[in-house]
Amino acid sequence: MTFSGENPSMSRISDTRIRTREAAAQLVTSGRLAHELTVDLIYAEIRQGSRTTINDELKLWKDEQARNDALAAALPPAVANAMLSVWALAVEQGERVFAQRGDELEAEAAAAITRAGGLETARAELQGEVRTVRSQLDDQQARLAAVLAEHAQAQAGRDAALRLAEAAAAERDAVRAQSEQALCDVRSTHLRELEALRATHAEHEAALRAEVEQATVRLEGVQKRVMLQTEEARDAQRRAEAALSKTRQRNEQLVADVQRISADAAEHRRLAERHEKQLASVMGEVRDLRRERDALAQQAALLQGQLKVRGEATPARATRRSRHET
Repeated sequence: MTFSGENPSMSRISDTRIRTREAAAQLVTSGRLAHELTVDLIYAEIRQGSRTTINDELKLWKDEQARNDALAAALPPAVANAMLSVWALAVEQGERVFAQRGDELEAEAAAAITRAGGLETARAELQGEVRTVRSQLDDQQARLAAVLAEHAQAQAGRDAALRLAEAAAAERDAVRAQSEQALCDVRSTHLRELEALRATHAEHEAALRAEVEQATVRLEGVQKRVMLQTEEARDAQRRAEAALSKTRQRNEQLVADVQRISADAAEHRRLAERHEKQLASVMGEVRDLRRERDALAQQAALLQGQLKVRGEATPARATRRSRHET
């Protein structure tokens, strides 16, 4: 973020107004009357600015000149000159104070801009770290998908008694973002399947007991096969649960890292906004002080013109008085 200084057009207008007053004072000093001054005469002297600006400032100057003439007529010349001299000194002192304060405010504004730039850099670095962590999180999710796919492929060749493991693998592969809920669903489904398998086995065993010894031997073989398949299913389930637990822990760690980095980025944004508000306040104060400086400069130009007029008018009055007395 960048900040501009004083507006060139505003400075140009202020300069036009000041030069309008100076030209008016010079024309009066050269012998013209204040009410005879026109916009064309002023423009011919200063050669800048718009005629609207010159006209507005000339009207203000004429009004002030009329008030000052009325005040001067009511006061002795020595008192009026002394008042104008004191006012000119006050304006000069105000300009020096304004210039010093303006330098201080500009230094503060430059420091604030530097701090804002540093915060922007830090925020960019944090955003880069967030992107890196998100990339790592995507890699972890991809690896999780690969693990789930391998598990589903391993369970594809199981017989009907182990279809629970296939359903669990397909369920986990379909809902990656809800791994914990999927795991609960798989466990409940597995328990129901085991209960159904055990009930079927019990019914089968009861039927075989009613048969002859040959059927008993066959039943023992079936029982061994069923137990082996059940153990294989449990082993596969434990491996899947362990893989999911590790993956869930890695995901939780990555989520925590992303949250921490996001919180740091929010804090840096808050600090940057606060510095920007402080800088805007300082720039507003600078603009106010510059407007005060322009007003004081206008008053100084007015007073200088009046002093010149009075300096020229005093010898003329003295000459007329001496002739009159003669």
